[in-house]
Amino acid sequence: MLKFTAEHEWLKIEGDVATVGITTHAAGQLGDLVFVELPEEGSSFKKDGTAATVESVKAASDVYCPLDGEVVEINQAIVDDPSLVNSDPEGAAWFFKLKLANPSDADALLDEAAYKELIA
Repeated sequence: MLKFTAEHEWLKIEGDVATVGITTHAAGQLGDLVFVELPEEGSSFKKDGTAATVESVKAASDVYCPLDGEVVEINQAIVDDPSLVNSDPEGAAWFFKLKLANPSDADALLDEAAYKELIA
């Protein structure tokens, strides 16, 4: 199941784990990324807590945790090469995997059609 937030994060939810990244729209708005800072594995976050930071040639921006949960894996590849976020933001350039505290909370997030309306 694919869900989106109004803060331009995407979540691919499989069971009680969500793979989280930023949308193509967000990556385009930021421009070329030069730095990515990810959370520590084992970190717990509340919904809307700052989980990661990205910096581009234009600006720095926070990436928010879309739901309550614990980070179970990070994508070291985007730390080593931030440009991956620009080339494949909704694929290989995921940020972290989150074990959801309450998987049913994802029902309140946007589906793809609602997100496309938001950015139209």
